[in-house]
Amino acid sequence: MSKITTQQFNQIIEHELPWAADADMRLQSIESGKAVMILPYHQRSVRPGGSISGPHMMMLADACMYAVVLSMIGKVELAVTTSFNINFLRKPTESDLIAEGKIIKVGKRLAVMEVSIFSEEDIVAHATGTYSIPP
Repeated sequence: MSKITTQQFNQIIEHELPWAADADMRLQSIESGKAVMILPYHQRSVRPGGSISGPHMMMLADACMYAVVLSMIGKVELAVTTSFNINFLRKPTESDLIAEGKIIKVGKRLAVMEVSIFSEEDIVAHATGTYSIPP
Protein backbone atom coordinates (compact mmCIF):
# COMPACT_ATOMS: atom_id res chain seq x y z
CA MET A 1 0.00 0.00 0.00
CA SER A 2 1.29 3.45 -0.93
CA LYS A 3 2.24 5.81 1.90
CA ILE A 4 0.80 8.75 -0.08
CA THR A 5 -2.39 9.05 -2.12
CA THR A 6 -2.87 10.36 -5.63
CA GLN A 7 -4.77 13.33 -4.21
CA GLN A 8 -2.01 14.12 -1.70
CA PHE A 9 0.68 14.04 -4.39
CA ASN A 10 -1.36 16.22 -6.73
CA GLN A 11 -1.67 18.72 -3.86
CA ILE A 12 2.12 18.64 -3.51
CA ILE A 13 2.36 19.48 -7.21
CA GLU A 14 -0.12 22.32 -6.83
CA HIS A 15 1.42 23.87 -3.71
CA GLU A 16 5.11 22.89 -3.69
CA LEU A 17 6.20 22.09 -7.27
CA PRO A 18 5.29 25.17 -9.32
CA TRP A 19 7.30 23.98 -12.32
CA ALA A 20 5.14 20.83 -12.49
CA ALA A 21 1.91 22.74 -11.88
CA ASP A 22 2.80 25.23 -14.64
CA ALA A 23 3.10 22.30 -17.07
CA ASP A 24 -0.29 20.89 -15.91
CA MET A 25 1.47 17.70 -14.82
CA ARG A 26 -0.54 15.36 -12.62
CA LEU A 27 -0.34 11.99 -10.98
CA GLN A 28 -2.81 9.46 -12.40
CA SER A 29 -2.20 6.54 -10.06
CA ILE A 30 0.08 5.40 -7.29
CA GLU A 31 0.75 2.24 -5.35
CA SER A 32 3.69 1.15 -3.25
CA GLY A 33 6.76 1.41 -5.46
CA LYS A 34 4.89 2.47 -8.61
CA ALA A 35 3.47 5.67 -10.06
CA VAL A 36 1.90 6.84 -13.32
CA MET A 37 2.02 10.52 -14.29
CA ILE A 38 0.76 12.50 -17.25
CA LEU A 39 2.20 15.56 -18.96
CA PRO A 40 -0.49 17.02 -21.21
CA TYR A 41 0.62 18.01 -24.69
CA HIS A 42 1.06 21.78 -25.03
CA GLN A 43 2.50 23.73 -27.89
CA ARG A 44 4.68 25.58 -25.34
CA SER A 45 6.57 22.34 -24.61
CA VAL A 46 7.55 21.77 -28.25
CA ARG A 47 11.07 22.47 -29.47
CA PRO A 48 12.09 23.45 -33.01
CA GLY A 49 11.51 20.44 -35.23
CA GLY A 50 8.16 19.63 -33.64
CA SER A 51 9.27 17.35 -30.82
CA ILE A 52 8.39 17.72 -27.14
CA SER A 53 11.53 19.11 -25.56
CA GLY A 54 13.99 16.95 -23.66
CA PRO A 55 13.78 19.14 -20.55
CA HIS A 56 10.02 18.56 -20.39
CA MET A 57 10.51 14.80 -20.59
CA MET A 58 13.22 15.01 -17.93
CA MET A 59 10.91 17.05 -15.70
CA LEU A 60 8.17 14.43 -16.08
CA ALA A 61 10.55 11.56 -15.30
CA ASP A 62 11.96 13.27 -12.20
CA ALA A 63 8.51 14.14 -10.85
CA CYS A 64 7.44 10.53 -11.40
CA MET A 65 10.50 9.31 -9.49
CA TYR A 66 9.58 11.67 -6.64
CA ALA A 67 6.09 10.12 -6.54
CA VAL A 68 7.59 6.62 -6.47
CA VAL A 69 9.89 7.54 -3.57
CA LEU A 70 7.05 9.10 -1.58
CA SER A 71 4.92 6.01 -2.20
CA MET A 72 7.58 4.08 -0.28
CA ILE A 73 8.57 6.52 2.49
CA GLY A 74 5.64 8.93 2.84
CA LYS A 75 5.77 12.72 2.56
CA VAL A 76 9.43 13.50 3.14
CA GLU A 77 10.12 16.90 1.61
CA LEU A 78 13.89 16.64 1.69
CA ALA A 79 14.07 13.48 -0.42
CA VAL A 80 16.07 14.80 -3.39
CA THR A 81 17.52 13.61 -6.68
CA THR A 82 21.18 12.64 -6.42
CA SER A 83 21.61 11.17 -9.89
CA PHE A 84 19.55 11.15 -13.07
CA ASN A 85 20.09 9.57 -16.49
CA ILE A 86 17.77 9.61 -19.48
CA ASN A 87 17.86 8.01 -22.91
CA PHE A 88 15.69 9.56 -25.60
CA LEU A 89 14.55 6.70 -27.82
CA ARG A 90 12.30 8.25 -30.45
CA LYS A 91 10.44 11.45 -31.29
CA PRO A 92 7.16 11.75 -29.35
CA THR A 93 3.93 12.26 -31.27
CA GLU A 94 1.81 15.35 -30.71
CA SER A 95 0.05 13.78 -27.73
CA ASP A 96 0.16 13.64 -23.95
CA LEU A 97 3.15 11.90 -22.39
CA ILE A 98 2.63 9.14 -19.85
CA ALA A 99 5.39 8.26 -17.37
CA GLU A 100 5.38 4.89 -15.64
CA GLY A 101 7.81 4.73 -12.74
CA LYS A 102 8.81 1.90 -10.46
CA ILE A 103 11.24 1.26 -7.65
CA ILE A 104 14.31 -0.83 -8.32
CA LYS A 105 15.74 -0.73 -4.79
CA VAL A 106 15.04 1.25 -1.65
CA GLY A 107 17.37 1.34 1.33
CA LYS A 108 17.81 3.50 4.41
CA ARG A 109 19.58 6.35 2.58
CA LEU A 110 19.01 5.82 -1.16
CA ALA A 111 16.20 4.83 -3.50
CA VAL A 112 16.84 3.78 -7.11
CA MET A 113 14.04 4.04 -9.69
CA GLU A 114 13.33 3.76 -13.38
CA VAL A 115 10.77 5.55 -15.52
CA SER A 116 9.52 4.73 -19.00
CA ILE A 117 7.86 7.58 -20.91
CA PHE A 118 5.27 6.81 -23.55
CA SER A 119 3.73 8.89 -26.33
CA GLU A 120 0.53 7.13 -27.31
CA GLU A 121 1.65 3.46 -27.36
CA ASP A 122 5.36 3.95 -28.13
CA ILE A 123 8.12 4.30 -25.57
CA VAL A 124 9.96 7.56 -26.26
CA ALA A 125 12.37 7.79 -23.32
CA HIS A 126 13.77 5.73 -20.46
CA ALA A 127 15.22 7.27 -17.30
CA THR A 128 16.90 6.00 -14.18
CA GLY A 129 17.61 7.93 -11.04
CA THR A 130 18.63 7.82 -7.43
CA TYR A 131 17.07 9.80 -4.60
CA SER A 132 18.68 10.56 -1.28
CA ILE A 133 16.46 9.82 1.71
CA PRO A 134 17.14 12.06 4.71
CA PRO A 135 17.51 10.48 8.17
